[in-house]
Amino acid sequence: MNELNVATRRGTVLNGALFLSPGKADTLVIAITGIHGNFYSNPFYYDMGDALNAAGIDFAYAQTRNAFGVIKTRNAITENEEVIGSWNERFADTDEDIAAYLDEAERRGYRHIVLAGHSLGANKVIYYLSRHHDLRVEHFILMSPANVDYMTIGVTREEREIVAALMSEGKGHEMLPFPLMGWVDCTVATAADWLGPALNNVHTSPDGDWSQISHVTHTGALLIGTYDRFTDGDPAAFLENINSHFPKANENQLVFIEKTGHTYQQKHREVAGAITRLVLGWRGKDIQ
Repeated sequence: MNELNVATRRGTVLNGALFLSPGKADTLVIAITGIHGNFYSNPFYYDMGDALNAAGIDFAYAQTRNAFGVIKTRNAITENEEVIGSWNERFADTDEDIAAYLDEAERRGYRHIVLAGHSLGANKVIYYLSRHHDLRVEHFILMSPANVDYMTIGVTREEREIVAALMSEGKGHEMLPFPLMGWVDCTVATAADWLGPALNNVHTSPDGDWSQISHVTHTGALLIGTYDRFTDGDPAAFLENINSHFPKANENQLVFIEKTGHTYQQKHREVAGAITRLVLGWRGKDIQ
């Protein structure tokens, strides 16, 4: 495993890791992390890297700004220290964050790129692909997309009004006086992003806002554990509903990992194997 540090166009350096397979691989899977979805909380990334490497595929563990609560880094443009994290993430930066990893993959000469994302990272992949029909990406893998409505259901009307009022007063840079959702200490602007539409792009209801998914022209796969508790009690229906709104839904594959939850407890190797088979299958089609 090697360090993978990429600079965004605004200079913010994102810290990831690159799992290299023996020899020179031409295929790379990039996995965008979700909130606090780092190696410590989501160790399944190690299994993914090992399984893909064994199949001759390279793997990039790609942290964005919220992999940890607080991350000290250095801006590549200003050369000043920068402190990022879930406390001050702006969802509009998703475009530049993902583009930074894709630019690095292109620079390294990968001919086949699969863009994956777990939890909120999956929502970020949707956001990016709905806005950029990036030909460098051959397929996507959405692992347990985050149901933002479910995650924010506990934010009271009073708390929402406080966020709105502070934003209207120009205090977006200040810290929110309470932890959002009971566990995210963040700025007012970050809270407003969580309560806004930017990454709220998957839903349990067929009547939700599906505008982002309807603009995704790529095809790929959607994966979920059958005990995922962020799905209003029916993970299979949740995934099927999401897929039905893709323009090329019939070309996508759905993968259900039995008897495990949002972070695939006790099923890390099964998830890694499923992802490896997906990528090998797509490469087989490419070869033909």
